Amino acid sequence: MSQAITAQFVDITNKDIYPAKLTIADGRIQSIQKIEHTNEALPYILPGFVDAHVHIESSMLVPAEFARLAVVHGTVGTVSDPHEIANVCGIAGVEYMIENGKTVPFKFNFGAPSCVPATIFETAGANLNADDVAALLQRNEIKYLTEVMNFPGVLNNDPEVMAKIAAAKKAGKPIDGHAPGLRGETAATYISAGISTDHECFTKDEALDKLKYGMKIQIREGSAAKNFEALIGLLNDYPNMIMFCSDDKHPDSLAIGHINQLCARAVAKGVNVFNVLQAACVNPVEHYKLDIGLLKQGDYADFIIVKDLVDFEVLETYIDGEQVALNGKSAIVPKPSSIINNFTVVEKSPSDFEYQQPSNHEPIPVIEAIDGQLITNKLLINMQPVNGLLIADLDNDILKIAVVNRYKKMPVAKSFIKNFGLKRGAIASSVAHDSHNIVVVGVDDESICRAVNLIIAAQGGISCVSDTDDMILALPIAGLMSEKDGYEVAEAYTAIDLMSKKLGSTLSSPFMTLSFMALLVIPHLKLSDMGLFDGAAFKLIG
Repeated sequence: MSQAITAQFVDITNKDIYPAKLTIADGRIQSIQKIEHTNEALPYILPGFVDAHVHIESSMLVPAEFARLAVVHGTVGTVSDPHEIANVCGIAGVEYMIENGKTVPFKFNFGAPSCVPATIFETAGANLNADDVAALLQRNEIKYLTEVMNFPGVLNNDPEVMAKIAAAKKAGKPIDGHAPGLRGETAATYISAGISTDHECFTKDEALDKLKYGMKIQIREGSAAKNFEALIGLLNDYPNMIMFCSDDKHPDSLAIGHINQLCARAVAKGVNVFNVLQAACVNPVEHYKLDIGLLKQGDYADFIIVKDLVDFEVLETYIDGEQVALNGKSAIVPKPSSIINNFTVVEKSPSDFEYQQPSNHEPIPVIEAIDGQLITNKLLINMQPVNGLLIADLDNDILKIAVVNRYKKMPVAKSFIKNFGLKRGAIASSVAHDSHNIVVVGVDDESICRAVNLIIAAQGGISCVSDTDDMILALPIAGLMSEKDGYEVAEAYTAIDLMSKKLGSTLSSPFMTLSFMALLVIPHLKLSDMGLFDGAAFKLIG
């Protein structure tokens, strides 16, 4: 059975727009006919948006629920790195994401995680060696090797890292990068290994340095890391080398918008609309060789209808010719999700979080969080002891941070952090990149302990406690995702985020920022379950 759609056809390849009649049958574009039409209010039809790099798990939603929310904003597919669940549950976690994604009409494109665990300086729940990765890359559902975060391993020709890269090359599949701050000869060496993309550029100069060596740049605008303003000026000059991605997107912001928001912002900044759509729709499909249609005869009928090319208000979304969203409402039906997890930690006591005064009385390394960035600064601060213990200094916004191993019994790792702004209570999360132990920041050991124990009791989640209230959003699927309706999860996340801000946090996204304070592969100072880690020196320092 065929259907016909009349709209302003956006021909990205030929940089043209004209009224056309599209005929769709059997999930594909059968014909595109230019027509005469005088209706100035005719909407625009264009290929669907693709998120070129995203960890679905960071939405706290299973793939099926992520899709339900994303299609409303015109997203028809993603390039998805299942690295987070792989660090918790191994290959079984990757298979969970693939199978759950198959339950809905949406084009997930998963990769083989390259760094599980991400480093040897933290405890993960699984390990994927080169043979495991090579086996995954043979699967049709696996489209690429995910971000190679171990850039020191690449630069030093680590055999295990290079074997994973070789497996991707043998399979003929692209290799994603992760190289924050790499410039000059080190960037050239990293790229020459066959690594083709990077989503970690913080400055235009860094991106230009990588572009000149042939690396494609993914402009990231997520819930924590926001690089759009720094990088969008590159798009007019490098339209074939740029893609849009979110990397990590929390449920509240996904409910509001996705890649469509970046298109509107780019056009508002004067970027040519065809270049914008090249980045948002075409480049990811061509780079990763995705089975996503680009509105050409014979293509899969994956497209969207938008009101205009300014605000990109999405009126309809189609995948394989099926209407999956209409006027802001998702047509994807919710489905029950099974539970997979790896969580063995037992309840903690406040004394587990005490920080003994060092005998040398030297300044303490303190993490300085930066709002809107994944990088942190390393500070050295003299802390004043109280009864032989170092405690939070609220006057200077220095709070305690701790990481609790969720996979086996180990002492709690403790340090201090600046810029979270809490005046009371604590916030905690089992979403803690990359190994997803429990990370917590708070003003006192009692609050910290309560926040952690809420998560332990729920077998995963994010929590917030004050002197009078407790709140938790349970994430029983790998301690990363909820089994519930995506819009309900978004509402619950909004409520707990608001509670954290009422306790004083000045961060735009406190829980997203918290989740990256254990991410060792982003400099400069982070905390794993094994202790403080200096990203520049790439070693534990305490």
